[in-house]
Amino acid sequence: KVTMASSSSIPATTVREIRVAQRADGPAAVLAIGTANPPHCVPQGDYPDYYFRVTNSDHLTDLKPTFAKLCGMTGIGRRFFYHTDELLAAHPGMSLDARLDVVATAAPELAASAAASAIAEWGRPAGDITHLVVSTNAGSHAPGTDVRLVYLLGLRHDVLRTVLQLNGCASGCAALRLAKDLAENNRSARVLVACVELTVTAFRAPDEADSFDTLIPQGLFGDGAGAVIVGADPDVHERPLFEMVSASQYVIPDTEHMLAVQLGSGGIDGTIATGLPRLAAGIVERCLLDAFGNHLAVVGGVVEWNNLFWAVHPGSSAMLDHIVRALRLAPGKLAASRTVVREYGNMLGATVIFVLDEVRRQREDPEGEGASHDEDWGVMMGFGPGFTVETMLLHAAT
Repeated sequence: KVTMASSSSIPATTVREIRVAQRADGPAAVLAIGTANPPHCVPQGDYPDYYFRVTNSDHLTDLKPTFAKLCGMTGIGRRFFYHTDELLAAHPGMSLDARLDVVATAAPELAASAAASAIAEWGRPAGDITHLVVSTNAGSHAPGTDVRLVYLLGLRHDVLRTVLQLNGCASGCAALRLAKDLAENNRSARVLVACVELTVTAFRAPDEADSFDTLIPQGLFGDGAGAVIVGADPDVHERPLFEMVSASQYVIPDTEHMLAVQLGSGGIDGTIATGLPRLAAGIVERCLLDAFGNHLAVVGGVVEWNNLFWAVHPGSSAMLDHIVRALRLAPGKLAASRTVVREYGNMLGATVIFVLDEVRRQREDPEGEGASHDEDWGVMMGFGPGFTVETMLLHAAT
């Protein structure tokens, strides 16, 4: 026998009214930023000698000049690494299991350092964080960095966790896009985004069969972590930095072979085609117009991209050079990206958070290099496997 519920048990509000009450009133915003790097630093000019020495590969005399040329073309001044000479010497021929064990301990600690910096700037207790988004291209554990961060930071045990893995250099933008959606669809939500990258899982000795392309990851990537607090409808004690207005993602057809990442028996490995900067330059304006064309002023059918500030993931200096030409940007427009790639190298998903922090710093410093004080609107952009282009339209809140 089935009986109908009495009228007193029927909610007094409709589903639509419940949804309206659940959602934030305003757009999501970046409320605080934190970054961290391991202490071990190697100048890029010294890296070819360092790399061949610590991998016991000095006998590959024909390959070393090729690698030195590659390192000199990146625009990188130095890189930071968790793996030191001592760690590599203690684990010759480090197995994949040993690498993953290193990451399981080191990644949460480095992510926690960046997150603690962001939380301190934010000014509210860690217990006020409702959502946690962790992104990494290193590690393969569950429970992983997300669970460890709950304990290391003192987050509440009902914090809602999401993990993104192997999204390559686009993972920072993807994590921030997800944080935007979470903040705007959950009233009072405060989302902690933590992107952490350790290259120990990708570090390997050179091989006689290596080419310029296969050596690119060893000359380009470094270690770092970036953290961002995202929330909508800031209270009187919060200081929004950038409003997150609109986000998009594009996969360019027939480009899967240009950029790929995979976890194999030798660790994280990938394909980075030398033609990637040209490919990105060829499609970047179309992606931006499709994503934001309705929001931007067009004069004579052309968008003046110089009227925006830019937070672009700097895959390398060559990538930035191609984008400058494709969008007809003034030389200083990508100053924040160039500063980050020079000072830290390419830290995969964490890099764009470093760039966003540098854009903030330059906007606050009237004498800063490439400072963009007059542009209220800007673009954040990242590139990843697929070939994927992530974009977000930003509005400076301060």
